[in-house]
Amino acid sequence: MEGLEIGLKAIGAGLAMLGAIGPGLGIGFLVNGALQAIGRNPDAGGQVQTNMILGIVFTEAVAIYCLVVALIVLFVL
Repeated sequence: MEGLEIGLKAIGAGLAMLGAIGPGLGIGFLVNGALQAIGRNPDAGGQVQTNMILGIVFTEAVAIYCLVVALIVLFVL
């Protein structure tokens, strides 16, 4: 019964990490849009870059929450 429990924990942690797909795609789209904006208007590069980095930070927080949930499933439950 112990092996089954470990296997189910691993599956649960893997499913929890599926939530990291969204932030990965979001960061890709965010950087793509920022690069296009800087390409069209290079003078606004500093402001676009600042907003891009701020968006990346907030988006990456969701992936970190997924990682925390996966670690909780593996080591606490």
